[in-house]
Amino acid sequence: MTMPFYASAEQIMRDRSEYARKGIARGRGVVVLSYEGGILFVAENPSKSLHKVGEIYDRIGFAAVGRYSEYENLRVAGVRIADTRGYLYDRLDVTGRALANAYAQALNAIFTEQQKPFEVELCVAEVGESAEDDQLYRLTFDGSVVDEPGYVVMGGQADTITSQVTGAHSREASLDDALRLAVKALGSVGGENNRPRQLAAGQLEVAVLDRSRPTRKFKRIVGAALAGLLPTAEAPKPAAPAAPSAPAEAKPAEAKPAGGKAAGGKAAGGKPAGQPAKAAPAPPTTPASEADILADVDATLEEPGDTEPAAGETSPPDRDDESPS
Repeated sequence: MTMPFYASAEQIMRDRSEYARKGIARGRGVVVLSYEGGILFVAENPSKSLHKVGEIYDRIGFAAVGRYSEYENLRVAGVRIADTRGYLYDRLDVTGRALANAYAQALNAIFTEQQKPFEVELCVAEVGESAEDDQLYRLTFDGSVVDEPGYVVMGGQADTITSQVTGAHSREASLDDALRLAVKALGSVGGENNRPRQLAAGQLEVAVLDRSRPTRKFKRIVGAALAGLLPTAEAPKPAAPAAPSAPAEAKPAEAKPAGGKAAGGKAAGGKPAGQPAKAAPAPPTTPASEADILADVDATLEEPGDTEPAAGETSPPDRDDESPS
């Protein structure tokens, strides 16, 4: 008789926790933090349609990491719960704490009863009248709820990102400062050789719960508005012009020894001393025939009246003096 397979409850829960953590560790980071004007959501998400940040109700926002299909079902369920409560009672009765409690019960039931747990980590944020009244709830895959003061960091390398936010976060910070802090923290991980990265607007999903808006506080920041808030990369400095090189000094000419001999006992021209030097060629002379041709050309260019006839010669009569024959 074979013994049936048995595993203790502790081992089963440990295996499920390890399975869920591995799935969450593959997700990109998300930073949610409170600032002077509301609550800021910043997620590293290059997709334009699969959102990691969304709206639940008037003053409540939602952010998640992990498996998209699972946390999207949770977001839709939260929207239905909030709409039903607001319709049956009052819109002010829809709070972030009540919604976080509903999420915690659902995640705990899935983790303990089903074979496969949800590979998700959630943040439910509710904006208040002031920064001290903001509420941030962090929910893990097993249904645990933590009320985070000021900021929430989720994702695979949350510990490293948290170290960048801790100490630099302030509830009184402006939107620009809060966004720069979140982007810097997200870019501190994932680079080559652990170097920081410069995240562009196309790699980020940014939204806010703006406490100054009248009813619906949730607003996405995209396009040129987001690009104007991001820190710009520093342009490389131009290289300094090269220093002009000093002109080469002219070497003094070496004095030749008497007799036309160069150093080393050689005569000028590179021949050994003692050999007669060749005579320099004579300049070319103009041939006699060429001189005669030049003289004839000069003679033809002279004017007829400028030359006098030679002795014994008579000049020919003008054409007007000729008589008809």
